[in-house]
Amino acid sequence: MLKPHPTVLRRLVEEYETLTAAPATAPESRIADVAYTLCVSTGTRDVGMALATARAWLTPDGRDTAAAAPAAV
Repeated sequence: MLKPHPTVLRRLVEEYETLTAAPATAPESRIADVAYTLCVSTGTRDVGMALATARAWLTPDGRDTAAAAPAAV
């Protein structure tokens, strides 16, 4: 499976967290769309697992962890 670009992944996580922080003002269909896209992007079926996977793939500053890791020799 190919990982999504870190920028896209970070935006999905941020948007999902924003939408679920104020569910009364967010349309349920938008929350479902973002959750589905996040799940597909991470290859999981559970939103909680998708969020955990996405966060594990990103460094605190939003870069891809593979790019942040030193190259293996």
